[in-house]
Formats: sequence, structure tokens, C-alpha cells
Amino acid sequence: MHAVANEPPILVNLTWPRAWEALSALGATEREARRIWAAAVKRRARMEDLVGLEQVRRVIVERVRAHFVAPRLEVLARRTDPADGFTKYLFALPDGKRVEAVRIPIFDTHYVVCVSSQVGCALACDFCATGRMGFSRNLLPWEIAEQVLAIRDEADRPVRGVVFMGMGEPMLNYRNVIAAAQILSHPAGAAIDSRAITISTAGWVPMIRRYTAERHPYRLAVSLTSAIPEKRAVVMPIEKRWPLEQLWAAVREHALARRTRAMLAYVMVAGFNTGWEDAVALKRLVGDTPVKIDLIDVNDATGRYRPPGKEELERFRDYLQILGCPVVRRYSGGKSIEAACGMLANTG
Repeated sequence: MHAVANEPPILVNLTWPRAWEALSALGATEREARRIWAAAVKRRARMEDLVGLEQVRRVIVERVRAHFVAPRLEVLARRTDPADGFTKYLFALPDGKRVEAVRIPIFDTHYVVCVSSQVGCALACDFCATGRMGFSRNLLPWEIAEQVLAIRDEADRPVRGVVFMGMGEPMLNYRNVIAAAQILSHPAGAAIDSRAITISTAGWVPMIRRYTAERHPYRLAVSLTSAIPEKRAVVMPIEKRWPLEQLWAAVREHALARRTRAMLAYVMVAGFNTGWEDAVALKRLVGDTPVKIDLIDVNDATGRYRPPGKEELERFRDYLQILGCPVVRRYSGGKSIEAACGMLANTG
């Protein structure tokens, strides 16, 4: 937390149950509380905008205005990749720090927003620009939700999905990430289908287990990148903290509890993790656990890591047939504006 002592509370920082508790303490009925919270989240209403809110007593509105504040994130820059329509947003946080989010076009019908959950990241994955920044702080729930709400407000089509795959490791900001997801998915909030919200992790095992135990409805994606521990440790230092054996036990537990396929993100690096031995190791690790593998080209502006060429990619996909599971190549757009996976670094 970074809030200043005695700073007025932020209504959009509260999930609906907490908002109802706080608003009822100010004398609001449940109907009034829901209208007020919905206005703050769904319409990004300022406190002064609540005056005249239908079916809410003026005395309640005045109490809410005196008790809560409704800050917004400032958009410092927005850039669109002319090749694929991905748009990167640079937001200023109240303390002057900055984060980026990406608006992803899905066909011609809607958008998905890739949000950041931290300023920087402590996990230091070697191929990731955010990891090279180091860690600054966690984002609060409203700062995460506001990325989606701000982008949605100026979008020319609906925002129907959210992926926690921007800056930061979501599982190291667990409580705030879950709260943000609850705010975004609540019918009186942003009303985004919980099944269209994906929370990604590089493999923080205790939080994966907690996530499974708490039975959250959002999808979980795990960044694997290699099933060979020595290789994974080279590019993902988290392997030394939570080894593959422990990670896979938690992933399998989640897949079986949810009765769904485990979603594995596999960042492909040319000449490094796309050989026959990598496919065999993946088969050995996965075993009989139902999985779906998303293949993602590495994106490294430094040029140290390169994605596989066409022949190498096709050969690796052929190798992966031994798993007998869905293997999808996930498009990572916005490369020309450094908005693709692994490229977010507050560059605007």
C-alpha cells in the first residue's frame, strides 16, 4: 500500500461487498449503495457527478461526497501500431510513477485490455523488458481497474476481456489483483464476464495453491517457457525459488480442481527451447494432466533473444504432437510500438 495517512478513501478501490459495508455505514440502503458504486465504476463518475443520481437521497450523496474521492489515471501517451491496431497506453499514477496497458483488437467486434498489476517486476525474467526494470511497487485495485475503465471509455467498440499479462507478477500482488478482477467482473461494476478475465503468473507456487483453494472463476495462465529446469533457470530466475516439480504439482492441482485444461504460455526462443529434447521434457512434465499450450514468439528489443524462424517453428509444432493436446500460436501484436508480450517498460 502507498496511500498517504488520513487520505480520503477511494470508492473504486472497494469490491462490492466492501463498498456496500462502507456505504451502509453512511446510511445508504442497498439499492442506493449499488447505484452509487455502479456510477463510480461503470461510469467513472466523479463525486460531484453523483448529485442528481436517480433514486438516491441527496443527504446520502452529500455524505458519500464528503467521505470518498474518485481519482483517475492520467493518460500520458497512446500509440497505435498501424500494422495490427494494437494500442499502447502510458498512464501516470498519483505518485508520479507510470505503467503501461495495451488495447488488443479481437476481430472487428471487441477489445481485450492487457493490464499491469505492478510498477516494474521483481522476477527479472531475462527476456522481459519489465523484468529488467526491477520492482517499484504494487498497484492498488482502483489503479488496475482504472486502466480498463479509461481505455473502455474512449474505445469505439466494447471491451469484453481483461488479461493480467502487463507489467508485474500478478501473484505477488494477489489481494489487489483479485479485488480488481472482482470489481471488473461484477454486474454493477464493469460487467466483464469472469470467464473472459485471465490472470497470468510466472509460477509463484503458494499463490497458485491459494488461488485454487479460493475457487476464483477467472482463468489462470502459467508461463512455462521450458520444461527443462536448467534451461528455465537461465531465463526465468523464479525456477530457483519454485522449481518445476513444485510448480507442476500446483498447476496439476488447479487443472483437476477446475476440471479444465491448464493454460501454459511457452515463450519460444530461437535455438534455445524449440528442440526435440524440449518437447520430450514437456511431455514428461505434463504427463496425463490436461493442458493447452500457447506458443508465443519472444519479443526482445535488445536483440539478445530472437523468435524462431518459420522452419524452426513448424518443426517444433510437429514435435509437440507427442503431447496430444491443443497447441496454439498466440499472436503477440504491437511490436513496432513495443506493446507486445515482454516489451512493456514505461517507454510510452
